[in-house]
Amino acid sequence: EPLTVYTDGFCAYDPLDEDEQFDREYVVHGDGEYADETVHVNTCESHASLARRWLSPHRGISKDRLTQYLRAFQLRRELYRKPGRKALKHAVKATL
Repeated sequence: EPLTVYTDGFCAYDPLDEDEQFDREYVVHGDGEYADETVHVNTCESHASLARRWLSPHRGISKDRLTQYLRAFQLRRELYRKPGRKALKHAVKATL
């Protein structure tokens, strides 16, 4: 299943649209968009700062391994939002 990436409409992110490993959702500031139903600029910046902080101890990650690191980060964030047993069930389901 593709990893969902939330961005702004900056052209540097365009290759994500062509990569099957990513599902890109974005807003275009030039068109006056700053928020959509699931995409919000602050959400993007918040996730990026959290991911950057989480990745910092793993210096030297190669581009071909970045997806696995980001999937682990995504799972960690999903588990953080779930209470006790639901988090455990989700973790077991994700590993199988």
